[in-house]
Amino acid sequence: MLRFKFLSRIYFALFLLIVIFFVGISGFVFFESYTLSEAFYMTVITVSTVGFNEVHVLSDNGRLFTAFLIITSFGIFAYAISVITTYVLSGEFRNYYKDYRVNKSIENINNHVIVCGYGRNGRQSTESLKLHNEQFLVIEKDSKRTEKMRNEKTCLFVEGDATLDNVLDNAKIKNAKALITTLPNDADNLFVVFSARQKNPNLTIISRASESSSYNKLKIAGANNVIMPDKVGGEHMASLVITPDVVEFLDMISVGSSHHINLEEIAFNKLPKGENIRTIRELSATHQTGCMIVGFKTADGEFVINPSADTELVPNSKLFVLGKAEQINELNKILNI
Repeated sequence: MLRFKFLSRIYFALFLLIVIFFVGISGFVFFESYTLSEAFYMTVITVSTVGFNEVHVLSDNGRLFTAFLIITSFGIFAYAISVITTYVLSGEFRNYYKDYRVNKSIENINNHVIVCGYGRNGRQSTESLKLHNEQFLVIEKDSKRTEKMRNEKTCLFVEGDATLDNVLDNAKIKNAKALITTLPNDADNLFVVFSARQKNPNLTIISRASESSSYNKLKIAGANNVIMPDKVGGEHMASLVITPDVVEFLDMISVGSSHHINLEEIAFNKLPKGENIRTIRELSATHQTGCMIVGFKTADGEFVINPSADTELVPNSKLFVLGKAEQINELNKILNI
């Protein structure tokens, strides 16, 4: 809003300058029969009050017009200079340039993740996406948060309300592969999910929910997954009392950490081409990295825990691999992931 006010003042000041120059040039041409270049020169030295000599000796009408031009233009010229100077010195011009660069980057973005809201959950989501080198951008309407992102250059962002269609369009939602909405209000998340699903039917949508009554509504609206942070946090704390060692072990199996045991997902289309790998046994025999295959997702979406070695790898299936960070990295290198 502040930037809009600044730009409005800039445009208004430039408009007034254009009007003054138009009046000045027209007046000198009309009253003194000056050429356009001579009229422009006289207007410049009159408006700026620098005091150079006249092109020709002015007539009485010319002197009256010049006096009128000096009186009317003095305040306008001073106002325009003050507005432009303030715009530059206050940092608004620098911010405008930064936003221009961000917008140019967003124009070419593709296959990215959109994060709606940069609160606690939103920031945590972006940190995880960074660890996985995922391309993402944030939609945030809080000017203080966007100002922080702008100054720290933490990520690409679109300033605006994520519930508005034009803001989603500015975030290139039709080119995105996933959307995470972490807005504090369930109604806003519902609106974002519904709009996003309409604009991109193939989009993977993960939504936050505060109330359990919102879960089914968000799923019906088009969310693939609905997360309730308060419920998850409460269950986690209770589990630390009931089965503390199990929970600590599961916490150690993190996604994307460089110093913990990692769990990695491998889609069928990422398996090496041309090696004729048909089963888990053949994959394990071909690529010995020390990783353990702990899960399998069939093409129909069914999950299998600890799949047998004879499980067939078919299109649209996925493997879940457990291993140390260096083992996962070695596997990723082999599979060119």
